[in-house]
Amino acid sequence: MTFALARLSIALINRTANWSMTARARLARLLGDLLWLVALPRRHIALANLRACLPELPGRERRALGRRLSRHLARGLLDHSVLWHGSREQVEALVRVDGAEHLLDPRNRPLIMLAPHFVGLDAGGARLNTLVRGVSIYAQQSNPVWDEQLLQGRRRFSDPLLIPRRGAAELKQVLRALKDGLPLYYLPDMDLGETNSIFVPFFGVPAATIPMVSRLARAAGARVVMAVTELSADGYVLHIEPPWTGFPGSSVEEDTARMNREIERWVRRLPDQYLWTHKRFKTRPPGAPPFY
Repeated sequence: MTFALARLSIALINRTANWSMTARARLARLLGDLLWLVALPRRHIALANLRACLPELPGRERRALGRRLSRHLARGLLDHSVLWHGSREQVEALVRVDGAEHLLDPRNRPLIMLAPHFVGLDAGGARLNTLVRGVSIYAQQSNPVWDEQLLQGRRRFSDPLLIPRRGAAELKQVLRALKDGLPLYYLPDMDLGETNSIFVPFFGVPAATIPMVSRLARAAGARVVMAVTELSADGYVLHIEPPWTGFPGSSVEEDTARMNREIERWVRRLPDQYLWTHKRFKTRPPGAPPFY
């Protein structure tokens, strides 16, 4: 994305800040359909992922699911206008929280919130900032204009600690923050390459997965909860589930495989809101052919 295109995109998003939800949804439908038609590389990635992960769906249904995802992505993008510029009350009205009681713990143990890549990811993060001050690992964007806008938006309300992703270097910083009482909002389902990853199944496909959740839970004695944000007709719902029992388990590999199964459960619940456009299987086991 060029600087000019980034500024144009931000201006378009900001222009919708005072629009109704219905008006933003209508524009998102148009933009989403356009993106599905012209963004051929992303469409190819999404359909390849869907063929591998949901092979039981006929091709027509996978294509329809991909188109709905494109519309949802556009809607999530436009809704950033409220996340970036809305008051605390407006963000609270946009994103309802289900299960906020699971943020509390009478034993005051550290907390890891797993937030897979659903379209409401940023909406959930912004809403959490109205409840607690937390910590998250931040992937720096290649475009500095877009990067700065995202950072400003994510720092609202509670000034969360955002740690730049630098391979394994952030582990010590995150562990220190957890022990200092900051809950971690962690995005666990990115393919970050073979270094520091292990291969565990995701919908039956070996997926390079960072085993950080297991290691942090062991080192900090942390609770782990799912924190999935669902796009709804009238906004978003941040679902915070009860802490996992029996975690960590007998091994890091077992823990990481369980984490992927928990993500799968939510993907099956919200299949057209998951980020299928990400190259989740970019890194392959030794000897395996390229996926995309």
